[in-house]
Amino acid sequence: MKRHLNDVVLVFLVFIFGVKLGKGQNTTIQVINVGVVTDVGTTASNLSLLAINMSLSDFYSSRPESRTRLLLNFADSRDDVVGAAAAALDLIKNKEVKAILGPRTTMQASFVIEVGQKSQVPIISFSATSPFLDSGRSPYFFRSTYDDSSQVQAISEIIKVFGWREVVPVYENNAFGEGIMPGLTDALQAINIRIPYRTVISPNATDDEISVDLLKLMTKPTRVFVVHMNRFLASRVFSKARETGLMKQGYAWILTNGVIDHLVLMNGTDIEAMQGVIGIRTHFPISEELQTFRSRLAKAFPVSELNIYGLRAYDATTALAMAVEEAGTTNLTFSKMDGRNISDLEALSVSEYGPKLIRSLSQIQFKGLSGFWTQDKGLVKDLSPSSGTTRTFSSWKNHLNPILWPGITLTVPKGWEIPTNGKELQIGVPVGTFPQFVKVTTDPLTHETIVTGFCIDFFEAVIQAMPYDVSHRFIPFGDDDGKTNGNFNDLSYQVYLGVFDAVVGDTTILANRSSYVDFTLPYTTSGVGMVVPLKDNVARSSLIFFKPLTPGLWGMTLGSFFVVGFVVWILEHRVNSEFTGPPQYQISTMFWFAFSIMVFAPRERVMSFTARVVVITWYFIVLVLTQSYTASLSSLLTTQQLNPTETSIKNVLAKGGPVAYQRDSFVLGKLRESGFPESRLVPFTSPEKCEELLNKGPSKGGVSAAFMEVPYVRVFLGQYCKKYKMVEVPFDVDGFGFVFPIGSPLVADVSRAILKVAESNKATQLETAWFKNIDKTCPDPMNNPDPNPTVSFRKLSLDSFLLLFVAAATVCTLALLKFVICFLIQNRIILNDEFYRGKRMKEMWLKFMESDGESYISRVRSTCPQVLIQPREEDIDPING
Repeated sequence: MKRHLNDVVLVFLVFIFGVKLGKGQNTTIQVINVGVVTDVGTTASNLSLLAINMSLSDFYSSRPESRTRLLLNFADSRDDVVGAAAAALDLIKNKEVKAILGPRTTMQASFVIEVGQKSQVPIISFSATSPFLDSGRSPYFFRSTYDDSSQVQAISEIIKVFGWREVVPVYENNAFGEGIMPGLTDALQAINIRIPYRTVISPNATDDEISVDLLKLMTKPTRVFVVHMNRFLASRVFSKARETGLMKQGYAWILTNGVIDHLVLMNGTDIEAMQGVIGIRTHFPISEELQTFRSRLAKAFPVSELNIYGLRAYDATTALAMAVEEAGTTNLTFSKMDGRNISDLEALSVSEYGPKLIRSLSQIQFKGLSGFWTQDKGLVKDLSPSSGTTRTFSSWKNHLNPILWPGITLTVPKGWEIPTNGKELQIGVPVGTFPQFVKVTTDPLTHETIVTGFCIDFFEAVIQAMPYDVSHRFIPFGDDDGKTNGNFNDLSYQVYLGVFDAVVGDTTILANRSSYVDFTLPYTTSGVGMVVPLKDNVARSSLIFFKPLTPGLWGMTLGSFFVVGFVVWILEHRVNSEFTGPPQYQISTMFWFAFSIMVFAPRERVMSFTARVVVITWYFIVLVLTQSYTASLSSLLTTQQLNPTETSIKNVLAKGGPVAYQRDSFVLGKLRESGFPESRLVPFTSPEKCEELLNKGPSKGGVSAAFMEVPYVRVFLGQYCKKYKMVEVPFDVDGFGFVFPIGSPLVADVSRAILKVAESNKATQLETAWFKNIDKTCPDPMNNPDPNPTVSFRKLSLDSFLLLFVAAATVCTLALLKFVICFLIQNRIILNDEFYRGKRMKEMWLKFMESDGESYISRVRSTCPQVLIQPREEDIDPING
């Protein structure tokens, strides 16, 4: 086929130029020699030559008035770098071509550009795409195609929309393969995509060498590959990838346009090996001119289909014809160099036409058959101008049609998994921490290291919740004697150094650690708590019975006893013989009656109605007072009123006492930053040691407070909540998290699994299993950490009983008022008779002290004569009978 197609090309060239030159027997038309360096005989080169010739035919047919005609001179580069340079030298030296179209590959162009620079002959490439061939390298190099860096944005958009976090570039080991890497790396870094490693394959690699490189990929966790190489090497790579199992479900392959743009030139077997691969293909908009061109090509040469490089060869030739027409026909000569004692390259003639031609080429603007590509819309389904698609990302389904992935599945590859035939994760665990969280022991029989604890079991539950298996092994960060090899910072740094693949344990998420490792979401509560001892604020002395009542209430109660006794005496002494007698007897009776009410009913009977109302009111008040007093005193004598010895870190810092912190914890740094001197910082390694330090107190070599993270506080107070309390959370942190290398895809998957476990009952089961010895009566320290606690005991004050005393005072006042009014009415003669002038007060006092003849007993005898009232024995006067 190649031979047949080559013959067709040569015949077509003769036909075109025979017609043109035959018609152009006009001395005003100038023939300009141009060269074409290509790999003669290859399908891609032959298709490009067809496009070049059709371009010249169309150009001069549409512009019969042109003063120039390009005469093509072909040179075979023999698919070789040196061959391309030799072909270019031959064209310039022997044909004196004014410009060269080609060569085909990047490596060939790199040499030919130097030749063009030396001879001032423009080199116009339509298929060399490496960014390394920058036009700034030489003003005589022109590229009519996009370089490979133009597709890195499209690649990054694909990776972003599928949510992959790592990719592995697989590229050809030459200037073409390496040229894409700087741009690709920058584009992936811009969206936080990590490149953990690369695979570079030589163009001359054997099938066995390719298989070895591919097998190495299988032992790595990343499952997304970006392939950039020529189509010949790519067909071999994918054939071997299929054999080695790299084209199964779970893998994702992205091919650059270096292969996809040549699919029309590949056979069915090669394409079948790429089933499930995503490719970047150069887009060229369909136009009427393009459709006409394709129709003409299919009629004239039905043996193959034109690709993008053929279209760009067509446009490059058109641009050169336009530039030559613009540059004119003057200075078409070459200046000869002295060829004595110099090499062929040094003796190369210099084109005087070159500087003028490159200026014309730089100013040429037109819309060719291949159109142009824009990045404005990003990843879209519809490229039509009216589609209105934006760059907003939601789901890949909004941007792409359904994809059949490797393994003939519609399930999107996750992009990362632990290889079953790879090494297991080496996970570091801390040594010497609280055993409830991580405990490292050694089996006495097998001498096998056993790692248990809440953190370990939680991690195992997270692994079970992940969509794929993660093989792992726990390695203690310590020696055989159980001593740690460093603090938590040192342990985390081992992940950065590559000693461990991860760290599982009570490792706190901190900003300084996140600068060299990545953390998952926290799986415990956060914060650093301050724990202090509790003390009983109630002093139990011999005078404790005075404490239930305030002095005001004591005074009011005592005064009320005297007032009530006095009021009752006033109301009763004239009608009740028990309140009569000598003055000292009446006074003692008055107080005896009032105070005896507290403990028993007094023997003195109350006769008058008003006195009885006063006594009943006072009975009620005394009952309430005694019951309240009894309850308060019982509380004081039997219940401890525990309160923290310190209320804040500021108080502890001001007093200058020593404080404790957990050894190897970041809390030490926090305390230093807060102003605690090194001499006042005491480490502890277990809850028992912490309790010992707090129990001793500063005066006996202990500490006044202990600082530890909230998860440790819960464990500690679960055992000692009756003696200690968390009063403050002075430092905010993000809790415990699992540690992984920066950029590890496991971080996202493990974080999602943490949420699943935390929202299930599995987390509660683990807490119950590992913290079952915690006293269930102890409150959660995070529910109500009281930084300013107050004494729970409250003395009984006058405010609580004021209403009762006001009621008693009102009753007493009304009773006295009634007595005075009745007394004055009964003795109005003394007040009105002139006989008592000057002695009314004395007479009134005598009347007040006299017994009322109309006493209660007398009234009863007069109104109820049938009732015999037997006087009590003690009422009988021993003298008068």
